[in-house]
Amino acid sequence: MRTYLDSKAMAKAMRERLAEKGIDLPHSEALEIVARQFGLETWNILSARIDAASDAKAQAGLWFEAATPIFRIFDVDKAREYYLGFLGMQVDWEHRFGPDLPLYMQVSRGGLKLHLSEHSGDATPGANAVVFTSGVATLHAEFAAKNYSYNRPGLQEQDWGLEMQVIDPFGNRMRFIERDGG
Repeated sequence: MRTYLDSKAMAKAMRERLAEKGIDLPHSEALEIVARQFGLETWNILSARIDAASDAKAQAGLWFEAATPIFRIFDVDKAREYYLGFLGMQVDWEHRFGPDLPLYMQVSRGGLKLHLSEHSGDATPGANAVVFTSGVATLHAEFAAKNYSYNRPGLQEQDWGLEMQVIDPFGNRMRFIERDGG
């Protein structure tokens, strides 16, 4: 799985594929597009993050990226309605081994990335993921305004901060938590 640390290789692969279709894209523009795919405004911002990650990795000798949960889905249309429509995420990429085979895709919003899979061995329905974030009340208001029939999350003040839980049509839960003091 490629990450933002592979951005230059991703830009190169995109340019090569577009060139096969007769589309000439300057390398700098490809880098800008890749930066946007990772939710950043410019290549310069992404490049700075790559440099910082490389420095941190070299200094610590050990480095982790954020985990990416895999949620099991059973109905692609219902998953799209929920994750794209209700949660406001976007599809980053999709993969199938063949036309009639299960879908595996990545959706994201900001720094949150999820993998959604129809493959029976990838995950168990009913997973629970914690997403630490800011602006939980704003996110709650956004979701409430959509008046989504199948999910009307509430807000709870917990000992650890403000929390909102959403449940997808397949029983997978995400707990958005804004920690006290941050």
